[in-house]
Amino acid sequence: MEKTSQENQSLISEFLLLGFGDAGDQWFLPFLLFLVIYVATMAGNILIIILIITDHHLHTPMYFFLANLSCLETCYSSSILPLMLANLSKGGQGTISVTGCMVQYYFFASLGTSECFLLAAMAYDRYVAICKPLFYTTIMNGQVCFQLVTGSWIIGSLVINIIMYLMHQLRFCSSHVINHFFCDFNPIVKQACNDTHLIELLSVFFAAVFPLPPFLLTLASYVSIISVILRIPSSSGRKKAFSTCSSHLIVVSVFYSTIIIVCMLP
Repeated sequence: MEKTSQENQSLISEFLLLGFGDAGDQWFLPFLLFLVIYVATMAGNILIIILIITDHHLHTPMYFFLANLSCLETCYSSSILPLMLANLSKGGQGTISVTGCMVQYYFFASLGTSECFLLAAMAYDRYVAICKPLFYTTIMNGQVCFQLVTGSWIIGSLVINIIMYLMHQLRFCSSHVINHFFCDFNPIVKQACNDTHLIELLSVFFAAVFPLPPFLLTLASYVSIISVILRIPSSSGRKKAFSTCSSHLIVVSVFYSTIIIVCMLP
């Protein structure tokens, strides 16, 4: 009986993504909006990568990190938006296989974790450039930059592998409806029939611990940067120094604000 019950629990082979609900005949406007956002995101990031590769004047640590961030954002957007656009074109809802759902969550989560560490590496680069300018070329040499970027990509992949191992132990039985527009952790776990306490506890632990070191490193870097900038006597010098890291500071603020609202508060 137990074996039969387990087999019945594993019968569900796909999920129904409710997305934004049944859009009916009104699907075209949100589809067009998100299509424009996706095309603009892809075009902007790909253009940045091409410019940095082709222009030898941009072969510096700052632009090397920026090219990797653009590559990461391209993959990040492509893990969610194409399927969402396809579902919107069908009226707002669509199906995805259980395996496809797991794969989508894997890329979404691993790339998000990698971005935390990559943003921290970029903040450290700006810290060295502004606070230790005489040692910049020595500290931020090609080998160090490559190690920081490679480590960011690898850590993101390794961390999520533990969660994915436990997610593959889940069994899905009666419910197959995901009230979301992509496969996120909480909507997937809610569909499981077996005990999910361990994986939920582990996800809370990872959500609190792994973004914390890169966040603290980023915060410490910008505290040091701002304190150095404020000590610059001329206003033009302060503006010039701040302009080299202001865009990155905005990205960091938006990124971590989103993580806190969407991931950590629930």
